[in-house]
Amino acid sequence: MRFDLTEDQRALRDEVRVFTKEEIEPKARDLDREEEYPSTIFDELGERRLTGVTIPEEYGGRGEGFVEFALVIEELSAGLMSVASTIGLHLGVAEVVERFGTEVQREDFLPEMASFNTVGALGLSEANAGSNKLEMETTAERDGDEWVLNGHKQWVTNFLDTDYVLTYAKTGPDEDAPHNISAFLVPTDDFEVETVWETLGANSVKSPRVSLSDVRVPDDRLIGEEGEGYVQRGGLHTGVNVPARGVGIARAALEDTVAYTSSREQYGQHISDLQGVSWEVGKMAERVDTARLLTLRAADRADRGHDATREFSMAKINATQAAVDNANKAMQLHGGIGYTTEHDVERYLRDAKLLTIAGGPNEGHKNTLSEAVFEQYEG
Repeated sequence: MRFDLTEDQRALRDEVRVFTKEEIEPKARDLDREEEYPSTIFDELGERRLTGVTIPEEYGGRGEGFVEFALVIEELSAGLMSVASTIGLHLGVAEVVERFGTEVQREDFLPEMASFNTVGALGLSEANAGSNKLEMETTAERDGDEWVLNGHKQWVTNFLDTDYVLTYAKTGPDEDAPHNISAFLVPTDDFEVETVWETLGANSVKSPRVSLSDVRVPDDRLIGEEGEGYVQRGGLHTGVNVPARGVGIARAALEDTVAYTSSREQYGQHISDLQGVSWEVGKMAERVDTARLLTLRAADRADRGHDATREFSMAKINATQAAVDNANKAMQLHGGIGYTTEHDVERYLRDAKLLTIAGGPNEGHKNTLSEAVFEQYEG
């Protein structure tokens, strides 16, 4: 088993790491505090085609795999998690278009998505369809060569600066579930914004609740087979962006803690010289390495064409909790100053908590993991 990155993978990681340190980290604190959208950062990422890292080269992307995708998301998240989440979800929409769309749809959307000139967001969750998406209430009824959509979506990350929302709606009766949900690319102008929540973290990119009222969508905006949209999501792999985000925050918390404890003096010595402190920092490093290995394993299995359901759930549970635990420990080891906005660790903790909920709450992934384990050993 190979644990080292290839030369190309290291080069990509280093490119994004340098970009993050030079272009994101100096701005991150102010962007979060002012709840300001990081538009110039996205423009620069688009110019580098990092917004199309997994989009095939023939459509203007970089054509990289999911391991490379996870590496990019980790680096971006270490700078500002909102940037990483936006890119991850945008590429999730692109994956659906690439895998299940028609060639015309791929040619129409993917080149502009690769450069971030066309931006995608995910419209899946609803007020009564959180963990159980089959309970969604949004409907799409065929009317000639159009579909008429009614309903709402919430937690539509980056909606305010998005061009299209990949919107999931029921196109068949409940008794046909899960083969009764289809996916449509709907322009954001067709939605009405109902609520823009104030949230604990992820402040620079908003995730509002939006609604659709008798919105007409042409049939050529149906992505994939009618009734199979939700089922097809089971084969997607860009969800690995969530644990990758966790790795990024966990690593950033570790790096900040090493720097702070190595320079902070109390009782005539650096606090990093105290065994209790040094052991805690070692544990933080262990969490980062474990989370990264699990995340890259899931990504690698996806790249090899294997079912990564078990590995993804394990990575998601571990990496997102590692982000919370490391951010919490970083705040404790920074002392009182860690509770202020003078340092980034308080933002890490606020942003990290979202990851245990986003992409399906960790409790749901624990069910998925345990079912896979029993199937593996009892099958």
